[in-house]
Amino acid sequence: MKSLYRFCCFCFLLPTLIVSDSTDTITTNQPLADGKTIISSGGAFELGFFKPDVNSNRTYLGLWYKKVSKLTVVWIANRDVPINDTNGLLKVTDQANLALFNGEGTAIWSSNATGSVKNPVAQLLDSGNLVVKDAADDNPENYLWQSFEHPTDTLLPGMKLGENFVKGTEVYIQSIKSNVDPSRGNFIFRVDPDGFPQKFLMNGSTPRFRTGPWNGLRLSWGSPGLQPNPVYTYEFVNNPQEVYYRYDLINTSVYSRLIVSTDGIIQRFTWNYKTQDWAVYLNAPADTCDIYGLCNNYSICSTASSPICSCLDKFVPKSPSEWQATDWSNGCQRRVPLDCQKGDGFIKYSGIKLPDTRWSWYNRSMTLKECEAICLKNCSCTAYANTDITGKGSGCVLWFGDLIDMTRVNGGQDIYIRMAASEIPSGANKAKILGISLPLVGAFLLLVLSLILCAQKKKRRQRKLAEQLPSKGKMESRSEQRLNTESDKEDLDLPLFDLKTIEQATNNFSIDNKLGAGGFGPVYKGTLEEGQEIAVKRLSEYSIQGLDEFKNEVKCIAEVQHRNLVKLLGCCIEGEEKMLIYEFMPNKSLDFFLFDNDRSRLLDWPKRFQIIIGIARGLLYLHQDSRLTIIHRDLKAGNILLDSEMKPKISDFGMARIFGGTETEARTKRVVGTYGYMSPEYAVNGVFSTKSDVFSFGVFVLEIVTGKKNRGFTHPDHYHSLLGHAWLLFKDSRFQELIDDHFSQSCFLSEVIRSIHVGLLCVQQYPDDRPSMSSVVLMLVGDGALPFPKEPGYFTERNCFFETDKIFSSGNQLTITLLDAR
Repeated sequence: MKSLYRFCCFCFLLPTLIVSDSTDTITTNQPLADGKTIISSGGAFELGFFKPDVNSNRTYLGLWYKKVSKLTVVWIANRDVPINDTNGLLKVTDQANLALFNGEGTAIWSSNATGSVKNPVAQLLDSGNLVVKDAADDNPENYLWQSFEHPTDTLLPGMKLGENFVKGTEVYIQSIKSNVDPSRGNFIFRVDPDGFPQKFLMNGSTPRFRTGPWNGLRLSWGSPGLQPNPVYTYEFVNNPQEVYYRYDLINTSVYSRLIVSTDGIIQRFTWNYKTQDWAVYLNAPADTCDIYGLCNNYSICSTASSPICSCLDKFVPKSPSEWQATDWSNGCQRRVPLDCQKGDGFIKYSGIKLPDTRWSWYNRSMTLKECEAICLKNCSCTAYANTDITGKGSGCVLWFGDLIDMTRVNGGQDIYIRMAASEIPSGANKAKILGISLPLVGAFLLLVLSLILCAQKKKRRQRKLAEQLPSKGKMESRSEQRLNTESDKEDLDLPLFDLKTIEQATNNFSIDNKLGAGGFGPVYKGTLEEGQEIAVKRLSEYSIQGLDEFKNEVKCIAEVQHRNLVKLLGCCIEGEEKMLIYEFMPNKSLDFFLFDNDRSRLLDWPKRFQIIIGIARGLLYLHQDSRLTIIHRDLKAGNILLDSEMKPKISDFGMARIFGGTETEARTKRVVGTYGYMSPEYAVNGVFSTKSDVFSFGVFVLEIVTGKKNRGFTHPDHYHSLLGHAWLLFKDSRFQELIDDHFSQSCFLSEVIRSIHVGLLCVQQYPDDRPSMSSVVLMLVGDGALPFPKEPGYFTERNCFFETDKIFSSGNQLTITLLDAR
């Protein structure tokens, strides 16, 4: 805490270095220079340049409390890229971006806002939120960018800590490294949306502290600091659009902030006007029992006990000798093993901080009795509890697997843990032996439950889609017509257009309306009578892809909705005609611009980085956030479509593969994809997973940065592919040699280098070395340290199988299909 105070106390620098302006706004004509500041309208916050170390030239753009005597920095723009002089300049560009320049005129940080307005300004609000917006528009929904969505180590009142699933964004806070180095430290405080959402303090990828889930009144951690108080109110919101935690001050004259300290402590401070100092209001972890998983599985931690760890009633240590020596690393186990076939029951444990819910399932509309029945009839279910303890309790959360990180807390709640029938006290609920296998009943019941939930989601999507579709006269209703073929009666639940409507829209498939062609067949532009522009993908009679790929694309894309996935509006099946109708993307595909010497000049760095981030978020949705895991298997520049604002959308799901349940990897004898983008394990052995898409994404990123194709890349000094060439230059810190000359003047060097680094991490030889797409997104938008990439796949390049004459691929990079894995 002392180190934190040292970091906050720079006030002696301010009188000589900073001159406050009366305005709270930066305009395109009035940048903010080092030595100047702007102040929010109510005088609460100030924005300017500062030095955390008087003995260093490193300067940062930051935001601090104006009326607090100790300089307390709450946000930093360039925390990882300091300015090494006193000539920093913050500008608002005509493209509605904030850009920070050093004394040499090099942009070292940018807000990367998307969208455009007539009169862009940056305004410092009295909440401490720095926003980019139109000067005449104060609607928060229309902000192009805001610092509240990109915090440093501090959570201010009104900030949302969590994830927005619609935008595909996450807000978290991350510690500083030291009192003189504000770059990203090891500790992150975030909301984990997996299972029943809860907040975590992470040390890298290792949990350090967990609040437990929201129980309707508070977080199940049970800290006194989370009880109703006169300082602030708080809420935890969890719905299909977003999940977040936020707090608001009851009295705006009181200053209160939440930080992650350099040593990994979540601390809430309030400003004491009498002592002119920050007072600690809350610490987490507050005691030894708050350390995540200290007592391991099926044990309870209580600081009122000695020793603090003990096995739950009916449980015994896995290793008694280690347990007696206060080594609790192996945890506890049931005294009597479960026997689902003979019937199990449940024992209630009270006053508990609920165990880790990342691998749980929940339904907030069920009763506790229904919850018990579901858990009882599935042998994998180990415990259940209410999701909401208000009133008589409601909702259901089920655990599958071992229970970890339970603590005895004030205001804790009840949890019902599965036990063998012989351990259940007389009069307690026991399982009844049914005439059929209990595991089968459980599987069936959960399947039915999943189908109900899926049906509800599908109805919501249908209602939303119906608002965007043509009138009933031009398209047959889903309730009247279904997508059926003579060979397969499967209902794909997709709107059907009649052939006459499509013929009229495309001028009878006029050559003038032809947009291009792929392995599926030709694609035409069309305009419906209502004026809506569409793209029609028509299955060719000679297509190397057939009905299976047609239906596969429908299955995949009809089930997903994301801003970075192309929208499927419907299909047309009449006679031999099979067509897919998509939203029209006016700027064609990415390769149309990227690999053309003239058109590539239109892709400046902000546009390219926007495309990289958009595709990363689209893949993250497919891999993790959609109902089922979807592997695209053919990600490439030609399958990235661009809308009118050059925003990207992933298309062509004909080769995609859906994974369900816990399936994470598969093997095929039918290798599909495009040379230059396929991962080694897939191309050689037919093994594919989400890491196959990650590899393709890495190739895609390096192509965007260099403007060169991986397939067919040549260099006079070696025979390496683009991947090998990039890796060699990266090792020698010769980054700038990789940058496409067409955008070298518009780039933010730190972003470009980071993109190259992430791209190389994605194309590493072995799948286990590659990051997940969730990590990729965090690495791209963050500034933390990244691991050094290992050799990329195909590093031995020219003697690889795909450069031999044994396998053929068209020069225009059409999707290929191989019937035998090689």
